[in-house]
Amino acid sequence: MLILKLAFRNLLGAGLRTWLNVLALSFSFVVIIFLQGIYNGMNAQAERASVEALYGGGQYWHPRYDPYDPLSLMDAHGPVPARLDSLRTVGLATPILIRQATIYPGGRFQSVLLEGIDPDQDVLTVPSALLRGGDDVIPALIGTRMAKTTGLRPGDQVTVQWRDVHGTFDAADLRIRQVMRTLVPEIDNGQIWLPLERLRRITDMPGEATFVVLRRDGPGPAPGTGWTPRDLAYLLQDIRALRRTKSIQASIVYVFLLFVAMLAIFDTQVLSIFRRKREIGTLMALGMTRVQVIELFTLEGALHSVLAAGAAAVYGLPLLAYEAAKGFELPVDTQAFGFAFGERIFPIYSVALVVGTTALVLVVTTVVSFLPPRKIAKLKPTDALRGRMA
Repeated sequence: MLILKLAFRNLLGAGLRTWLNVLALSFSFVVIIFLQGIYNGMNAQAERASVEALYGGGQYWHPRYDPYDPLSLMDAHGPVPARLDSLRTVGLATPILIRQATIYPGGRFQSVLLEGIDPDQDVLTVPSALLRGGDDVIPALIGTRMAKTTGLRPGDQVTVQWRDVHGTFDAADLRIRQVMRTLVPEIDNGQIWLPLERLRRITDMPGEATFVVLRRDGPGPAPGTGWTPRDLAYLLQDIRALRRTKSIQASIVYVFLLFVAMLAIFDTQVLSIFRRKREIGTLMALGMTRVQVIELFTLEGALHSVLAAGAAAVYGLPLLAYEAAKGFELPVDTQAFGFAFGERIFPIYSVALVVGTTALVLVVTTVVSFLPPRKIAKLKPTDALRGRMA
């Protein structure tokens, strides 16, 4: 306790030099926590939006379905297995049928995917209820990204051409019922949503689907249906891989900030030992052991991180709380990344993040503070009283 009081008094006695180090170290605290909160919030938002709009509680894929291979879509369809169809009848699953097609907006042509979904489903947040009813013109639903690339608006009609299950070309008109706003590009870019039974009828695929989505609070996917089960760990792996990549990139910033702060503390310790040679000799002459003197200087350096944590709390907590409440606005170009990022990201700061960052900085500061005082172990009290260092 005596060494702690002495270290704290010496630290405050250093004046401006101490507070400059504390400020630099507190800045590292705030930046590390802020960036990690941004990545946590980005990951949580993307996962939540993707689960609610597309992945549900997991999916069953037709054995030939590969979302990364457009050529597989021609054959990636088949009758829904009886077990999955029984889940559909009780509202625990919804089938989706995908077919390739071409639309002709404004005299142009554009390749699209026709996605059939049950208008009465409530497994996903896709506003499929807007597809109920309709006359000779097939009702359709598109997203904001699709509306931007095609120029289509609610009430517009557009001609679509497709091939049925026999390979025969056919065409009809679609009427855009609504333009939905969604964070998930997988249900928006190049896609048009139609009533499932209408799509089955025009493609001559009664009772067929490409994949089946399970309800989030229902039973998860399991083998035994003949279709490929895909759980959320598999479906969300791209989003989680992106977060790991961003975290690695952010680590470079963390290392740079810590290096600058630790260099300042290291230089401060070296200068302090050089200027306080007589004080060290006096302490050793009064009975303080070399180990205790090393502990004193190491503790002085480590206390920088304690004061930095307090300083970071003073100006960092209001700043981080404001960002968590108001969010962090993303550039418009991020919509083209292909991930479910909204216009604003709301950081998420956990207790583990704050405690872990504090512990990391404290350990690194302690280690750096220990390095210069090691020279004291070989110092003779008489040499220190004369102002000489070994």
